[in-house]
Amino acid sequence: MEKFKFLNKKNLNKLPKSSGVYCFTNKKEKVLYIGKASNLRKRVKDHFQNPTLKEEFFLNETEKIGYIKTDSEISALILEANLIKKYKPKFNIVWRDDKNYFFVGMTKEKYPQIFITHQPQKIKNAEFVGPFVDGKAIKESLKILRKIFPFRSCKKIPKRPCLWYHLGYCPGPCALKISKTEIENSFVERDCQNNAKRVLEILKEGEKEIIKKLKKKMKALAKKLEFEEAGKIRDQIFKLEKVFSHSKIFGKSIFFERKTFLLEKLKEFFGLKSLSRIEAFDISNIRGKLAVGALVGFLGENFKERFFRKFKIKFEKRLSDLYMTEEILKRRFSHSEWGIPDVILLDGGKAHLNLGKKIKKEFPEFKKIKICSLAKKSEKIFLEGKEEPIPLKNLDKEVSNFILNLNKKVHKFAISYHRKLREKNLLE
Repeated sequence: MEKFKFLNKKNLNKLPKSSGVYCFTNKKEKVLYIGKASNLRKRVKDHFQNPTLKEEFFLNETEKIGYIKTDSEISALILEANLIKKYKPKFNIVWRDDKNYFFVGMTKEKYPQIFITHQPQKIKNAEFVGPFVDGKAIKESLKILRKIFPFRSCKKIPKRPCLWYHLGYCPGPCALKISKTEIENSFVERDCQNNAKRVLEILKEGEKEIIKKLKKKMKALAKKLEFEEAGKIRDQIFKLEKVFSHSKIFGKSIFFERKTFLLEKLKEFFGLKSLSRIEAFDISNIRGKLAVGALVGFLGENFKERFFRKFKIKFEKRLSDLYMTEEILKRRFSHSEWGIPDVILLDGGKAHLNLGKKIKKEFPEFKKIKICSLAKKSEKIFLEGKEEPIPLKNLDKEVSNFILNLNKKVHKFAISYHRKLREKNLLE
């Protein structure tokens, strides 16, 4: 397996524009995340310029970018699967359970079936290749490979020849039920077996290894004067080389779909019909000195936009985390021109939830917003409308990760602002 070439994250312009696989590593050179791209430079830059909610977790830890160039997008897809299996990156694993990975399987029978599954451990008498992250890309790859190596995909062999057989994309074990001869039977069985094995080999090893094997077989057949069979293999080699060079299988829709899926889950959790803006608040201080508040908002279509505000605490009341939260909430609510959030996330427990519910009643424009507070130590979330707190472990993974990420982001923003004030104060 090829090795990654590494660059500092400040040198993104040195990344190649070809297809390939990339990875993010931390200071300890541990692989955090692995991905694939049709244009490595563009895709990696996109991670930093337009990070998704998930990506913000590992981008802060990233020190270096590794990359491996490939000759085609299909090769990148295969290499990505092999590298994920090898390195088991934290952020490829954390965000997905077994049901979200894709495996390509081949049944062990007379006329093998090629199929895609999420749970290979539940299927017996089959060989598997994977895991693949991008379901759409692997489906497109199988469509392309099927034109070169026709294979059976039906669960049960039908009584009559199917459309795939008539299109020339299946050897046609179903056709044997109409025309039964030993010669035809042996040819169909041979093609089913050989083509299914080649498809799995390509997805496991890449096109270069299978092309070497095909060329070797073609020469052996030519020596035996079996020119017709040698000619078929020659055509397969030509098609395979052409397909791997020109096929485009990576779509942009998968990233949009993931974000849309999260948005629906969040709407369900908060009990809202629409959700386009969430704001989180946090406090930072040392024994009340140079106390500050911070606001971070995710807004817009699929939360593509960010919103930041900083507050210097004025201490109009006695020192307390609750009083400081009260102050920044009231100051925020007095600025309806900033926009009205659908949800507000506070850092604290039930007392913070009750405080938020009380304050929003004083500001008519904010009465419809949903208040929630995160108790990090107990790992529970208090949600307006719910009598009991909800343990984070009981939430959908995507929802709990989103809440933790938003809380982490506003916490870092508050601390950074507090540190700046301390440095400024020391200089004075």
